[in-house]
Amino acid sequence: QVQLVESGGGLVQTGGSLRLSCAASGYTFTTYAMGWFRQAPGKEREFVAAINWSGRKTYYSDSVKGRFTISRDNAKNTVALQMNSLKPEDTGVYYCAAVSSPSSSGTVWETDYWGQGTQVTVSS
Repeated sequence: QVQLVESGGGLVQTGGSLRLSCAASGYTFTTYAMGWFRQAPGKEREFVAAINWSGRKTYYSDSVKGRFTISRDNAKNTVALQMNSLKPEDTGVYYCAAVSSPSSSGTVWETDYWGQGTQVTVSS
């Protein structure tokens, strides 16, 4: 069965960095683009970043553009999110997802599979 397993979350101070990783199994990895989403307490889940199947196209929300970098390793079936210059408003549970059917802006996707999430907390 399809599994997406995130790792790398934790507690970091404002201005710090974290690297999230997601390991995929149970399907042909290059069939899907991959995305990261997050959900802060009391808020809806929101798009953070996505990368197409080849890794040549990336998409970011305006709130993380210039600070976060998404990448994928198709040989290892993994996708990563490098998060720099973290802010308290980046706090939330971060989810990895296999995605498809992007909007023209690349910020709205259909999500086919979800991981279980990893907590990121940025202290002020």
